[in-house]
Amino acid sequence: MPIRAFFFMVALYLSLIAFMLVGLIVLILPRRAMTVLARAWGHYFLWLCRVLGGIKVEFRGLQNIPKGPLLVAAKHQSVWETFMLLGLFDDPCFILKRELTFIPFFGWFIYKMRNVPINRKDGSRALIKLTRAADREIHADKGRQILVFPEGTRRPPGAPPAYRFGVAKLYEVLNVPCLPIGLNSGVYWPRRSMKLKRGTIIVDIMPPIQPGLERNEFFALVQEQIERSSNQLIAEASR
Repeated sequence: MPIRAFFFMVALYLSLIAFMLVGLIVLILPRRAMTVLARAWGHYFLWLCRVLGGIKVEFRGLQNIPKGPLLVAAKHQSVWETFMLLGLFDDPCFILKRELTFIPFFGWFIYKMRNVPINRKDGSRALIKLTRAADREIHADKGRQILVFPEGTRRPPGAPPAYRFGVAKLYEVLNVPCLPIGLNSGVYWPRRSMKLKRGTIIVDIMPPIQPGLERNEFFALVQEQIERSSNQLIAEASR
């Protein structure tokens, strides 16, 4: 591992531990306090990436983020966007795999923020539970932003898309705008790797897809938009 990446990872994990210790105190406060702490961590993470990791970020289309309840569908290439998205939205609610809730302390914070864990082994029952929980959260506290990675897991740059139909079911049930997000984070921080490449990750926030489309039509559209955007950004990074 390059020295720069080593010091970045050390600083990342030490600061994450520090934030989690603060989080233990925040656990006794209202949920919004944990959300504020999580969003602060998201902003700090981007600062740490820039200063120690040599990875900057350029946001395109910030003006496309509407206020209020929202379904966010983002490309997933790296661990990077998981933390980045925390600081981008007012009241984020992640759809995430249940295994993350088993991590000591971290699992407590997931439940405190009222994120929505899913057990993939439940099959169709998981989708029913997911949509019910997401519908409850998106209408709570003046509306939340439901964040989902439609492919369910990280995919390397340029890999064939593997979108799951759950995002279309969420769009149909929630009946709110869906914000597609493309990015090229995997070029600079590959999945399952600690090798960092200096450069600027570009996040493309596209205009929301308004509710009302038939779910198959939406599914094709959101996949086409995210893949086209991400592929263009990957090509841009290679120039």
